[in-house]
Order: sequence, then structure tokens, then C-alpha cells
Amino acid sequence: MNMKFGTTLKNCRHLMECAKELNVQIVGVKFHVSNPCMESQAYKHAISDARCVFDMAEEFGFTLNMLNIGGGFIDHELDLEEINRVIIPLLDTYFPEESGVNVIAEPGCYYVSSAFTLAVNIFAKKAVQSGDPLLSKLEQTQNDEPVFIYYMNDGVYGSFASKLSENLTTIPEVHKKYKEDEPLFASSLWGPSCDELDQIVENCLLPELNVGDWLLFDHMGSGSLGEQPALNDFQRPPIYYVMSIHNWCEMQDAGFISDTLMKNFCFVPSCIQLSSEDSFSIAA
Repeated sequence: MNMKFGTTLKNCRHLMECAKELNVQIVGVKFHVSNPCMESQAYKHAISDARCVFDMAEEFGFTLNMLNIGGGFIDHELDLEEINRVIIPLLDTYFPEESGVNVIAEPGCYYVSSAFTLAVNIFAKKAVQSGDPLLSKLEQTQNDEPVFIYYMNDGVYGSFASKLSENLTTIPEVHKKYKEDEPLFASSLWGPSCDELDQIVENCLLPELNVGDWLLFDHMGSGSLGEQPALNDFQRPPIYYVMSIHNWCEMQDAGFISDTLMKNFCFVPSCIQLSSEDSFSIAA
């Protein structure tokens, strides 16, 4: 039951028939629009299809009272407002309040999609010239400057798991001091697995980095910190969670006091300045 499953609108009648034969009560409909889908119109089709299923259920004597519009909402307010603009009129039309249908959603991913700043360590680097077959078209430069390929200790089979289903637009911050006039080079960032899918950032401009330097990725969270299996004998690095004492006290006040839940957290004295999110996860 840990696998996603569902059916098409065409097959719903067959499922209704089976449920009737097995004396199984159907109470509602759930759909899910994954976060890589940027088309708000997908909700329009899904809600209208759900209405068809509700009508179909009445023919079989079922009384449905639950509609779950799923999760997958992304963390951009403008996109959420656009989805809201599409959903509300449809719900008023197909599932008005007097219908008695409870409409719920699963916005957990939305709330924690920017919960952390992730710090990763560079363990290898490679300098290649423009025209090298290792480089994609986006990574080719117009001059003879080298393109740097950096390998980090975490990738898509770890904290960047969401990169497998959506584009990562965040450009990392270099966690070291460098001169303002220091030259920037075309750079490509990869995870440790040697898998061609394990490319985190295809092309960005960074100062030349060294092995051992740290990069900070903002807006990390949902779908990026779950346990992932090892690949190609690369074990995922341990993750250490860091927060301010102020946030720790707020979590305790909110009831998060489980030793098991908080065992990997460490604290930062108030004299140390954190980012605006005030929470870090470190792949060490």
C-alpha cells in the first residue's frame, strides 16, 4: 500500500460494479496533480472528472461525501494563486456547499518545500574545455575559458531526490569569502553516484572552487530529505540538522519534544547569524 495507484475515468464504472458485488462502500474520490505539472488547467479536468465519478456512483447506490484534491502544490505564491483561481469556481459549480461534500487537500509539501538550507561539500572537481563531449549545449562557452565540473557528496539519490521529477532553479551560494572582482566560470554540479541522472545544476556561474569547499542551497525541504538507498556503492552522507536556540524553544512549545525525533539536531548560539530560514541541514 506504499505505492501510488489509481485509475482512469473510463475504468471507474467497472470498479463501481466490483465494489457493489463485494459490498464495499465507496465514500469519495481522490486525485493528485504532481508538482512538476505547471498547468493549472489540469485541476479543471480532474475536478470535472471527479464530478462524473460522483454522478456515476449515485447510479450504483453509493453516496459519496469526500473529494480529495491531493497535494503537489509548489511553494510559489503566484502559482498557488493561479491554482486557487481555477479551483474555487469549479468547486462552487460542481461541489457546492449544499451538496454536503467535504473537500480536502494535502498541502504538506507546500508548507515545508522551503523549510531548509542544505549545505553540501565538494569532494572532486574537473576542468574541461568547451567542446568536450562531457558538456551539454548549455554548458558550452563562447571562449577558451575552462568549464568546471564539481562533484558533491549528495545528489538525486539523497537530499536532491525531487530533482528527478522537477527542475532545480536554485543557484547555490558559495560558503567562503572571495574577491568581488574574482572571475566567474561556467560550472556544472553533480552528485556522487556516477549516474547520468545525478546532475543537480546543469549550468551556473561560480568562482573557481576547491575540494572541501561548501555550497548552500536555499529552499530545500519537501521530497528532498527522505531516506534513499545507496547506489554504485556510494553511501548517502549523514545529515545533521542545525537550528537556532530560539527555534528550538518554539518547537518545544509546539510539542515537538521527542528525543527520537530531535536526536540529529544541534544548536547554534544566538551570536551566529543564520540565513532567513534560520534552519540548516548539512550533508557531511
